[in-house]
Amino acid sequence: MSFLELRDINTFIGQFHILEGVNLDVPAGDIVALLGRNGAGKTTTLKTIMGLTPARSGSVVFDGSDITDRRSFDIAAMGIGFVPEHRAIFADLSVEENLRIAEREKGDLEAKEDLIFGLFPDLKRLIRLPGTNLSGGQQQMLAVARALVPDNRLLLIDEPSEGLAPVIIEQMMEAIRQLSSHSTVLLVEQNFIVASRLAQHYVIVEEGTTVQAGAMADLVNDEETIKRYLGAA
Repeated sequence: MSFLELRDINTFIGQFHILEGVNLDVPAGDIVALLGRNGAGKTTTLKTIMGLTPARSGSVVFDGSDITDRRSFDIAAMGIGFVPEHRAIFADLSVEENLRIAEREKGDLEAKEDLIFGLFPDLKRLIRLPGTNLSGGQQQMLAVARALVPDNRLLLIDEPSEGLAPVIIEQMMEAIRQLSSHSTVLLVEQNFIVASRLAQHYVIVEEGTTVQAGAMADLVNDEETIKRYLGAA
C-alpha cells in the first residue's frame, strides 16, 4: 500500500470540471514529481488532497485512512503540510512569527530549530525581519520552513523553483533532498530539470487526467513523452 493514494479523483471548481480521473501513488520516503503543462490540474490535485477543493468523486487515502471528505484542518492535523504556489507568507509578520504561527503544539518551533535553520541558515540571520523585507528566494525558504514546524509526515510542495535565480534553485533543491529524509514529498514542479534531479518517481497529468506514471530514471530518457506532455526535451 502506498503512503498516499488517489483513485479516480474528479474535482469541480464551480461549474468547471478540473480533475477528470486523477490517479497517483506516493511511496513512503520518496519524492514524487507531479508533472504536466500549465492548466493540467497539478495545483488542483494538491488542493484536493488538502480538502481545499474537495473531490466530487473518487478517494484520497493517506497512510491507510480515507481522508476524501475530511476538512482541511483535520487533514493538516494528520501530518500533511502544504507549501502553496506563490509562497503565501504573512508579509507583515516577522520570520519568527511566520514560523510560530505554524505550530500545532507549543514548542514545535523549538523542537525543529536545528532542522529548519540547518536547511535554511538565512532564516536564522533574518529571524526578526518582516516577510515583506525578504527576497523572493528567502520567502520561498520561509514557506517551506513553515511546513516543517509541525510534525508533517507528508509535504505537498507547489512550484518551489518558480521565479528564483539559479543559485537559489540549487539551494532549494538541496534543502528538499535533505528534508525528504524526514518527510515524504509530493512535488509540483514546472521546471523538468529540477524535477528530474529531485524525484524518484513521476506522475503526468494532462487536462485533468493521469496519463502516465513511473520511475523518473525512465522518463528522463523518453524524449517523446517529455515533448508530448511537457513541451520540453
